Amino acid sequence: MNKFKRGLLALVLTVYATAPLNAEYLYKDEVLFNPKLTQDVEAMGKELHEKTGIALRLVVVKELDENQTIVDYEKSLIENFNEPTILLTFSEMNQKVDILARPESLYKYFDRKQVLSPTATGLQAFFMAVFFSSSYDNFKENMSSYGGSIIPILAEKAKGEDIINKYSVALFNGYADIAEQVASAKNVKLDTAVGNSNRYTIEVMKIIFYSFVLYGLYAYIKRKIYIKKNKHEKE
Repeated sequence: MNKFKRGLLALVLTVYATAPLNAEYLYKDEVLFNPKLTQDVEAMGKELHEKTGIALRLVVVKELDENQTIVDYEKSLIENFNEPTILLTFSEMNQKVDILARPESLYKYFDRKQVLSPTATGLQAFFMAVFFSSSYDNFKENMSSYGGSIIPILAEKAKGEDIINKYSVALFNGYADIAEQVASAKNVKLDTAVGNSNRYTIEVMKIIFYSFVLYGLYAYIKRKIYIKKNKHEKE
């Protein structure tokens, strides 16, 4: 390896090693390494903090320690901050995502249940409730939970580099959702808000979901007709 290549490699390693130190709101990133994501999170996080006094931090880890829950990890991490802090945390290998706020009074500024809902729309929640509810109370609970801005995207299938891109989209979507809710509750406007772009992502998720639903209904009806037809022919 010549001197130029060695120097370039050293520079790249230095950038990757020091980037997390310079990132305040993308507090930890062991998976994504996406410069655009880092830039957007830092800009939005800084503006939100300056205008509301609340620090919204994104934490992305490869894997939790054995027998450690994501909530336990968040509780140990949030002790490092003296200011009002909201943590949005994702663990890739554990496939867990969570939001923890301290002090607890911060929860009144955003809808944690909505952000972490596994369904993006009311219709999707209805279908999930019909097929997966174990009781009437469970059905009502499932019906009341929709509007998710992270998990519906994480649940989409992806391969190769698209997996990391999926993580980036989902986590920034959730980060922006929380930031904009907090800003709205505090009666401030974020110049870095994604607004329509965020809603566009959810609309795409709706189209994908409804396409699968319609295809499933078509296949079900077609199968029923086929079985009924064969039964009549045998008789």
